[in-house]
Amino acid sequence: MADRDAEFGEYLDSRAAVMRRTAFLLCGGDWHRAQDLVQTTLAKMYAVWPRLSRTGSVDAYARRVMVRAAIDESRRAHRRRESPVDRVPETGVPAAAVDDAVDVRRALARLPPGQRAVVVLRYWEDLSVAEVADALGRSEGTVKSQAAKGLAALRALLAEGRVAVEGLR
Repeated sequence: MADRDAEFGEYLDSRAAVMRRTAFLLCGGDWHRAQDLVQTTLAKMYAVWPRLSRTGSVDAYARRVMVRAAIDESRRAHRRRESPVDRVPETGVPAAAVDDAVDVRRALARLPPGQRAVVVLRYWEDLSVAEVADALGRSEGTVKSQAAKGLAALRALLAEGRVAVEGLR
């Protein structure tokens, strides 16, 4: 049991930062949801750690669990409702300048969960089409079309804010 914990701890030490950044992007820029997503992923990984560490597919399993948990969580009804606050703000939020209003993370957060997952895994995690298809349990053709639609949507969202991003092709 001590060896299991030590191995899991070593894996966590080496991959925690990457997992948090990926979760942050999958959650549309919400650090609280990202932390919950990482914790859910780690709990599921720990439960099957002996099998995972033998097969050597730890990162692939972690991505698959994280993406599926993010998509499942985004489908829940409570995510679509308004969130009450303790106190109503005294003043309104000042309008942001057009240059400050839109960035890639905000545009990414507006994509549907499936497209966001494909774009994050394909272009942030730098996975191949086959690896993304495997992680999401979808066909390679679906991954390609979701990536194309996601990038087109990102370009459109960024163009609305008059922000030119040449790197998205």
